[in-house]
Amino acid sequence: MHIKLLTNAEFLEFSKLFKPSSIYQTPYYAFAMHEEGYSSMFVGLMDGNVLKAASLILVYKINGFKYALAPRGFLIDYNDNELVTTFTKLIKKFLGKQDIVAVKINPMIIKCVYSSMGHVISNNNLYDVTFNRLKSLGYFHLGYNNYFEALKPRFEAYINLDLDYIKLFGNIDKSCRNKIRKAVRDGIKVYHGNEDDLKYLYEQTKGKYPRGLQYFKDLYKFFGRDNLIDFYYSKLDTTDYLQYTQAKYNEYSKKSLELSQRLISQKGNSEKIISEKLSVDKNVVKYRNQLAEATEYLRKYPEGIVTSSALIIKWQDEVYLAIDGFDENYKKFGAKQLMIWKLMGRYAKLGYKKFHLGGVSNINKLNNKYKGLNEFKLNFHANVIEYAGDFELITNSPRYFVYKNSFGITGIFKK
Repeated sequence: MHIKLLTNAEFLEFSKLFKPSSIYQTPYYAFAMHEEGYSSMFVGLMDGNVLKAASLILVYKINGFKYALAPRGFLIDYNDNELVTTFTKLIKKFLGKQDIVAVKINPMIIKCVYSSMGHVISNNNLYDVTFNRLKSLGYFHLGYNNYFEALKPRFEAYINLDLDYIKLFGNIDKSCRNKIRKAVRDGIKVYHGNEDDLKYLYEQTKGKYPRGLQYFKDLYKFFGRDNLIDFYYSKLDTTDYLQYTQAKYNEYSKKSLELSQRLISQKGNSEKIISEKLSVDKNVVKYRNQLAEATEYLRKYPEGIVTSSALIIKWQDEVYLAIDGFDENYKKFGAKQLMIWKLMGRYAKLGYKKFHLGGVSNINKLNNKYKGLNEFKLNFHANVIEYAGDFELITNSPRYFVYKNSFGITGIFKK
C-alpha cells in the first residue's frame, strides 16, 4: 500500500460514497478554507489501484512551522486494525517529509448516543478497542472536553427526519410548539435567500462566530456549484403583526365591555364575572402595549424586520445547520424555532434522513453554562452524539519538539 495525492475529482467521488462522511471532508470545504489562508491536499491510501481510505489535510503555517488538520478525521474504517495501522504509518511518513510537525484529527468515532432527555440510546461496543488502538499508534488524546474547547464540537445534536409530518411536529417539546404557533400568528415568515442575503447572517453572528461575511460567501459559492447549500432567513411582517395585534386588542376590549355591562345589570355570578374580567383586562393592557409597539415597528420597518438566519449544507442523505444566527432584540417572536421547524418539514419531504443541528455541550453536565443552547436544540426531540474528541499525531518529531518548546501549538486554528 502507498499514499497518493488525489485529484479533486478522485477525492470527491470517494467522499460522496464513504460513510460516515462529513461536510468538512469535501473539496468544497477545502476551497473555502483555502480562501481563509489554509493550504490543502487530498491524500489517499492505495491498495494497488483500489482507494481504501482518504482525507482532506489542511495546513496552516505559523512562525515558520507547518501544522495540519484533518477536519472530522480521516475517511477510514477505524475498526479495521490493519488498515488504520498501515495508514497511520504511511501518513506520518508522508506528512513528516513535508516538514509538517503534526496532524490533529477529530474523528467521527461515536462513543455514545443520547436521547433528548439524556438517556443512553446506544453505546459503541468497539469504542474502547478503537480508542486504545489509536493511542498505541501514537495518537495523543487531547481529553474529553464538555463544552466547545475542541476544533469541532464533541457533542452534536441531530433530528431523525424519516417520520411523517405530524409525528415530527408532535415530537417537539410543547413549549417549543407553542412558540412556533405564536410566531406564525405574529407574522413571522421564512424566506429562501441568496448570496446577497448573507449579510443578514453576518450581522446576527459578528462577534459570536470566528469567521466573517466573506467566509459565508465562499461556502455559498463552492458548495453552491453542485447545489449543495441553501440560505434561509425569517422576517417579521410588520403589517401582519399590527393587524393581528389590533384584532386581539379589539377582541379583548369588546369582551371587557360586555363583562362590565353584565356586572352593572347584575346578570350572573358577580364574583365569577369579576374574576373573568380581571383576566380579560390583563390581555387588554397586554395588547394595548403591543399595539403601540406594532405601530412603531410598521412605521420604522414597513418592509419587515429580519429576525433569524440559517445556512444549510446538503450532503449525501443528510442536511447540516452549518451556521445560524438571530437578532437578540426580537428573540421573543420565536422566529428561530419556526424556521428550524419549517426546514425540518422541507428537507423531510425532499427525502433527507437526518438534520444535524450542530454542536451542544455535554447534556449530562450539571451547572451547564450552555443550558439555553442545549435546550433550544433538544426541544426539537434531537438526539445527541458523543464523539471521541481530538487526537494529535506527531509527524516530524525534531521539528515538533522545537515548535512546541518555542511557541506552543494551541489556538492556531479557527473553527
